[in-house]
Amino acid sequence: MDFVDSWLWWLLAAVGLGIPLVLTAMPEFAMFAVGALAAAGVAGLGAGVVWQTLTFVVVSVALLVVVRPIAYRELKRGPNIKMGIEALQGATAVVAETVDGEGGRIKLNGEIWSARALHPDSVYQPGQQVDVVEIQGATALVV
Repeated sequence: MDFVDSWLWWLLAAVGLGIPLVLTAMPEFAMFAVGALAAAGVAGLGAGVVWQTLTFVVVSVALLVVVRPIAYRELKRGPNIKMGIEALQGATAVVAETVDGEGGRIKLNGEIWSARALHPDSVYQPGQQVDVVEIQGATALVV
């Protein structure tokens, strides 16, 4: 088998490893496919079967050892979705009743909330937009 046939076989192996990747969504198949592509590149440069196989093994194992743990750690962490009170912090609200250091009301995400100015000397008038800095119980601290 000459080197042209050899790189073609590695390319077919890479495509063959891509099929179970799509069907099973197991990233390990992608790592083996990249190893096969690297071996195809080495074969295209005219390297022998030993170097091709060694390239496939080294690249595949390196990806499994380095990339796989990082990918699974990110997968376990999941998306960073804020819920509950955390989602309200940093939101913009509209003042419904004058808000000062003593209290007031704001419209936040379509609901009326008790609010208090973060800085006691600040006063916010109805219709003015404010930012929610913190939620304390059922009261929003705003600026």
